[in-house]
Amino acid sequence: MTERHSDLLQLKNLGAASVNILHAIGVNSYADLNNMGPVEAYIRIKNRGIHVSKVMLYALQGALLDVHWNDLDPGVKQRLLEDAATQEENHSQLS
Repeated sequence: MTERHSDLLQLKNLGAASVNILHAIGVNSYADLNNMGPVEAYIRIKNRGIHVSKVMLYALQGALLDVHWNDLDPGVKQRLLEDAATQEENHSQLS
C-alpha cells in the first residue's frame, strides 16, 4: 500500500472501495480531495459512470471534516445536495 493510499484510508467514511473510486478521478490524498472539494469529486465520480448514492457525497464531506457522514448537520447535507444539483446542471449544459 502506498503512502498516499493510506492517507485516504485514514479518513473517516473512506474504505478501500471508496479510495479506489477516488483514485479513478485523480484524488490520491487528503490534499487532493480538499482542493477538489466533495461536490466536484462526487460529480466527477458520477460522470465516470460510477453509480454512487448521495451518501458518497456526505462521506466525502465527512472525511474532510473528520466526522461520520451520518453526523453531518441536516443543513449541511441539504446544501451539499443543492450544490451538487447545480453543478450537475452546469456540467450537462457544457456537454
